[in-house]
Amino acid sequence: MAASLWGAAVVVPACGRRQRRNRPRCDPPLVSDTAHPLLPAATPLLRRGVDSLQIGGVDSTDGLLVTPHPDGLAGLLRGLDGRRVQRAVLADAARQGLDPGAVSAVLDGLRATRVLVDVDAADLVASDAGPAAAARRAAEAPPAGGWRARRSAVVLVEGATRVGTPLAAVLAASGVGRVSVRDSAVVSAGDAVVGGATAADEGRPRSLAAADAVRRASPLTDLRPVPEGTRPDLVVLARPWAASDPAAAAWARAGVPHLVATVRGATGVVGPLVVPGVTSCLRCADLHRRDADPRWPHLAAQLTATEPPPSGATVTCLLTAVTAAVQVLAYLDGDAAPVTLDATLDIAPPDLVPRRRPWPSHPDCGCVRRVDEATGDNGP
Repeated sequence: MAASLWGAAVVVPACGRRQRRNRPRCDPPLVSDTAHPLLPAATPLLRRGVDSLQIGGVDSTDGLLVTPHPDGLAGLLRGLDGRRVQRAVLADAARQGLDPGAVSAVLDGLRATRVLVDVDAADLVASDAGPAAAARRAAEAPPAGGWRARRSAVVLVEGATRVGTPLAAVLAASGVGRVSVRDSAVVSAGDAVVGGATAADEGRPRSLAAADAVRRASPLTDLRPVPEGTRPDLVVLARPWAASDPAAAAWARAGVPHLVATVRGATGVVGPLVVPGVTSCLRCADLHRRDADPRWPHLAAQLTATEPPPSGATVTCLLTAVTAAVQVLAYLDGDAAPVTLDATLDIAPPDLVPRRRPWPSHPDCGCVRRVDEATGDNGP
């Protein structure tokens, strides 16, 4: 519970979530007065009776209940657009007759419940490119801690497929600073998909059609190709059988993290996310397949002998792209471990509910052991 001079500011559990016997405390983080607080425009401000204001606390997130709340607090909160430092916000509160200490306590409570986020000052420069960019930034609602990691990240998508191109567009719209799509083929009629290549792109280079799709989603994203010798922060392998793709082996040798995101037949596959030397690799998964079926190498050679035609229903391709984007952003943000480390998410009809399938390190591969030995960290 975060006390305020108006009474109390307490956590409100999300609607539909059972009330906990012991309410969580709003232990405020240490925040500089130069922080830029932003309350997403879609955050509900709800009156609970005559003198109580509920901030957030609907759907799946906690909120804050301020009781009693003074006139002017709701307007002050609604004006938190990330453009003012907290010191200026508190000064404005004082001019409106609100107690700055009480306002600061409410802001700390909102941070503790992750309703309020602090925007990095550099993000404000990007939003000044025009009202459209500012509107996109406000709607996107950056993760807690700001967009710094996303804005500075370089993601390379190998394959302008029905998954790869929409995925690149989603990443760009989510704030990834540089998104490059690499593909030497030309667009066919089957490549067209919502959020990706269009019917008008048929016959154009896939890479150019993908760049246009990304530009439609985020005009300010850096689309330049990643130069040879440059290490991107993450590579997405969007072709159907990435384990047999020479590019995958090259990225593994270079120590660059890479994620599989593709559709094989009617099934979407996201993962594994390979962090070389830390997690299992694509060869590990191939070796596990060989263990289950000794004829697998012969079958794999047939699967990868030619480029398969575009496949996957539109809804499968888009769900696969969005699921992959979640994994990429989780890795870039560093807030939580992506669920595709040492595993894949299989998205199969008819329900298209992602199902996790583990792919642990294979004892015959040694991909993790080799790096551990090089670093002197072999475990117990």
